Amino acid sequence: MEDALTTALLLLDATIRVATPLVLAALAGLYSERAGVVDIGLEGKMLTGAFFAAAAAYVTGDPWLGLLAGMAGGLALALVHGFACVTHGGNQVVSGMAINILAIGLAPTLAFAWFAQGGQTPMLPGSARLPQIPMPGVEALGGIPVLGPVYRELVDDTNLLVWAALAAVPVTHWVLFRSRFGLRLRAVGESPAAVDTAGLSVAGLRYKALVISGLLTGMAGAYLSIAHGAGFVRDMTAGKGYLALAALIFGKWRPWPTLFACLLFAFTDALQVRLQGVPLPWIGVIPVQFIQMLPYLLTVLLLAGFVGRAVAPKASGVPYVKER
Repeated sequence: MEDALTTALLLLDATIRVATPLVLAALAGLYSERAGVVDIGLEGKMLTGAFFAAAAAYVTGDPWLGLLAGMAGGLALALVHGFACVTHGGNQVVSGMAINILAIGLAPTLAFAWFAQGGQTPMLPGSARLPQIPMPGVEALGGIPVLGPVYRELVDDTNLLVWAALAAVPVTHWVLFRSRFGLRLRAVGESPAAVDTAGLSVAGLRYKALVISGLLTGMAGAYLSIAHGAGFVRDMTAGKGYLALAALIFGKWRPWPTLFACLLFAFTDALQVRLQGVPLPWIGVIPVQFIQMLPYLLTVLLLAGFVGRAVAPKASGVPYVKER
């Protein structure tokens, strides 16, 4: 019983850690798409944030400066996306894919030029990584059945960005559905002409949404390189930006269902790591390649079953041209 509980807790802990960048990136896409801007470039902004966070943390030895650098990298690409799509009315999908392609090539190139280590940054020492937060009462609760192991494995020594991601969900819900800014943001994603008629700036609201999106994706990338990991490596996002976008669609552009979708994808990712090399009854050992495709296979199946029922904001992907 105790071994089963420990295994379940370790799997749940891994699920939460893997879900953290997905949640941050999915919420980033939620803000921009609620404002009517399709955000295919989540992957590229995450990768850029991961690189600049690791590079700054290594050079300065300060993880907080690394976090700020990662967020600045995500913000810079978000503003490029806004300049192309909001200011000049460009195709949002094309712009997002261009950002992804740019980041995939630029980050390893800069890493090779600056550090000459094959397109990655040097390994970060513990002092250059974002710290885990020790919680009080671990020893006092340690002897209590179930509660002690749960508190020790899931609550104690949790990284700050994990807490930030969990807190961002209710905050996003309140901002979008309880605040005046959220009402205007949702309105500009549904009917930008009505917002313009009311005397509000459609471009201004969309840029604000993109700023939030850039900061959150940069934070998600920083988590990968200076919190969950210890440096930047080529293609370290491994499609997490696309998984976050799929979670956003599966969650129907709402924070809490999107959180559930991120946890579901993260669970399959954490599970596939533990299934590698493990013989299954009547099946034997499944090839690693088939195990590794579980999260992406689940993404395809869920989108195939639910994407037809998900209704995007009406003005999503449609550039707004002010009538004269």
